[in-house]
Amino acid sequence: MDIDKVFKALADPGRRRLLDLLHQESGQTLTALCEHMDMTRQAVTQHLHQLEEANLVAIIWQGREKLHYLNAVPLHEIYARWIEKFEHSRLGALQDLKMKLEGEDNEKT
Repeated sequence: MDIDKVFKALADPGRRRLLDLLHQESGQTLTALCEHMDMTRQAVTQHLHQLEEANLVAIIWQGREKLHYLNAVPLHEIYARWIEKFEHSRLGALQDLKMKLEGEDNEKT
């Protein structure tokens, strides 16, 4: 995975909007996606191409229709590398707090 391409793709609000639309309903045509975007068909096509280059969108041809599907794997890889490890200590602190609070409640009863 080229993580730089993923971050570059996510940097644009229009591309993030396309990913949101595909998250709501995966397998949409270009025409269906264009209905929800405030840009030209050509601009949507260019954004989809960048998302495909970043492996965030997968294309499947169904007859003459080109369907676009969200591929969340690169997002998960970013989460695992950049977010999860920072979250771990917070979750541990919350678990410790929960155990302390439950321990205090058990001692009172």
